[in-house]
Amino acid sequence: MSELDEKTERLQRMLLQEGLGGVLLSAQHNFAWLTCGGNNGVDLSRENGAALLLVRADGRRFVLASNSEMPRMLAEEVSENDFEPLEVSWQDEKAATNYVLEKVKTLLQNGDLATDIALEPMTRAIENKIAHCRYYLTGTELDRYRTLGSDAGRAIVAVIEKLTPGATEIEIAETIRHEFGLRGMTSVVTLVAADERISNYRHPVPTGNRWRKTLLLVTCAKRGGLIVSLSRMICAGDASDDLKRRTASAAYVNACLLDATRTGATGADLYQTAAAAYAGQGFADEINFHHQGGATGYKTREWVAHPKSTETVLASQAFAWNPSITGTKIEETCIVNDDDVEMITPSPDFPTISTKVNGREYISPGILSI
Repeated sequence: MSELDEKTERLQRMLLQEGLGGVLLSAQHNFAWLTCGGNNGVDLSRENGAALLLVRADGRRFVLASNSEMPRMLAEEVSENDFEPLEVSWQDEKAATNYVLEKVKTLLQNGDLATDIALEPMTRAIENKIAHCRYYLTGTELDRYRTLGSDAGRAIVAVIEKLTPGATEIEIAETIRHEFGLRGMTSVVTLVAADERISNYRHPVPTGNRWRKTLLLVTCAKRGGLIVSLSRMICAGDASDDLKRRTASAAYVNACLLDATRTGATGADLYQTAAAAYAGQGFADEINFHHQGGATGYKTREWVAHPKSTETVLASQAFAWNPSITGTKIEETCIVNDDDVEMITPSPDFPTISTKVNGREYISPGILSI
């Protein structure tokens, strides 16, 4: 079975369970998922894209777009062999907010239409149901993901090689975007913190602050819809003993999370694992300052571990944990295999921290001194 057919079958099963006649996918992440890497994004300030996909309960698939978008969609993003095109004029599309929805409803045989994101009050939005179809990755997706992770791990090294103390966070962020862009990746989250801003903010949006001693780089890199997340700590000169201790403790929390990321574990279980690890390292309060990460894939986080989470870990699902202790952070992306996790974003020649948990060794990025 092809990747597209496997995903279509998952949606069909979901539609049957929900008693629906079809589902309309307009969100950019869902378009990328179902088309196996296609892109309907034009205006990136919007969640919905410039083309929509309809999957009926019988498995029949359509692509819907205006006459200004359809030619490129069929030439570059989807095949007419996979999705039947339904073109509308841009005037009709813009004249009435529900024009496309009413057009789609005429294509259904039995059952109501649902959408991924809310488009009108009378049509049910079921993004949460579609998300569960996305969570576990196909074999070909796993191959693309591993390549993306490897390329991202190398790209961040290329970024670091171009940096010098005195650069502003904004300049450093542009270097990240440029180097990742050269490799076909988009940094959809680009955070940079220099010196005191690492301790002050968990989400340091780049500013004109200049790097003097310590630097934190954070990126969520997207290609073909899939997203990997990674963070790196850098020092101009030697890192302080306190920074080394904090980073080693964050690596311990990361290792405990990786060790607990096994099929069937719940988000609540994983949160408690992190809480116990922080406390064991003498940093019990740090879990209160930022989320610890969770499942990833076509969103930077598909779900986040928290005390009441009932989400469960699946085989062939991707995770990105991001434990942080004031002044430092650890973040990598991994894939859940049958009895272990596979790290996919390591950086060649970057310092690492080895941590053993329950007899298993886990590798986290350390601090690079330049």
